[in-house]
Amino acid sequence: MTRAADKTSPMPAPAQKSRAPGRPNASDLLVWYDRHRRVLPWRALPGERPDPYRVWLSEVMLQQTTIAAVKPYFSKFLELFPDVAALAAAAEERVMSAWAGLGYYSRARNLHACARAVAALGAFPNTEEGLRKLPGIGAYTAGAIAAIAFDRPAAAVDGNVERVMTRLFAIETTLPAARPEIRALTLALVPRDRPGDFAQAVMDLGATICTPKRPACALCPWMAPCVARAEGLQETFPRKIKKEKGVLRKGAAFVVVRAGDEAILLRTRPPEGLLGSMAEPPTSAWTHDYDPAKGLLDAPLDARWKRLPGIVKHVFTHFPLELTVFSARVASGAGAPAGMRFTARAGLDAEPLPGVMKKVLAHALEVKAASSVSEPKAETPVDLATPSEPEPPPRRAPIPKPPRTRPSDLARIVKKPPKATRKS
Repeated sequence: MTRAADKTSPMPAPAQKSRAPGRPNASDLLVWYDRHRRVLPWRALPGERPDPYRVWLSEVMLQQTTIAAVKPYFSKFLELFPDVAALAAAAEERVMSAWAGLGYYSRARNLHACARAVAALGAFPNTEEGLRKLPGIGAYTAGAIAAIAFDRPAAAVDGNVERVMTRLFAIETTLPAARPEIRALTLALVPRDRPGDFAQAVMDLGATICTPKRPACALCPWMAPCVARAEGLQETFPRKIKKEKGVLRKGAAFVVVRAGDEAILLRTRPPEGLLGSMAEPPTSAWTHDYDPAKGLLDAPLDARWKRLPGIVKHVFTHFPLELTVFSARVASGAGAPAGMRFTARAGLDAEPLPGVMKKVLAHALEVKAASSVSEPKAETPVDLATPSEPEPPPRRAPIPKPPRTRPSDLARIVKKPPKATRKS
């Protein structure tokens, strides 16, 4: 619940009313936004009409991902798939390959399915209700697209907005339980005339001013009505329940290199589940009690396997992972086992390899390169038939001369003068 008085309450409690510094005004935020709005590749410039395809694509990419990480992928997608029709017509493998490295790969599968649904409809729906019916579009994404692309009065609540609203109203309820309250308070502030700009303004405020640590409250257009700032508790919001760390999982990965063309053995993961439809070198199951000493029982083929030193570590959202890597070489022209394929080194960039599998390949190929460089040169064989020449005896040090104690010859020939006689 909030500490500030809610205007929807007919009779707010006196204690709450006295603690509320005032009601935030959307116009104050929009004045700030007009001066300080961020320039982003998917954001329409002032006076331009937003492109629903760009808005949708950026919002899906930005889920759980930073703007810096998204920018190159967004540009790459626009080059490969300039509109929703091109994305819908593309093969799934091509879409997954373009997404590889951005993480949360279920988003890519939903993105492709959504593009096909929109292409079938002929255009994006322009309401929250219509957008929610599309694959992969939840409450936040639907609100963001409706507000930004179609100027609908909708609440787009992401992490930045949650932080702003929980501080503005000092919401004590912990996340995620507080989200319905945050959404209702946000929607109550949305203006009728510029809902799209308002949605982006709150996002920019949270990203640049109302930051998680050391917020720049003195520069905030909502400094006066902010309850948390008035109480000096702004950095303690939003309230969160500490997440428990996931249980470590272990497994084995098998990197097979074919002689001659140096191609790498890969396979495609099942479409459902973690890293669905992504490419990988063959791996074992990932369990908390996996024994790497028995890893060769999961090898994809018979070969002279070598266990590589070190392990590959990766952290997923819900658990950390450690993979022991085994490598092997097979003969030139060897075929791939059923359901697998050999991919040339030059073609690896086109494969939809997730980050963890790129780490596995880098580990295997780097260890191999290091071992080939550090191989010692063959030593000259020792001839045991020919006796070795005897070593010369060590030279004796010169015997030091003893110090002279007798006076020198010069001292003996020097006569002392006679003693003077005394006259009487």
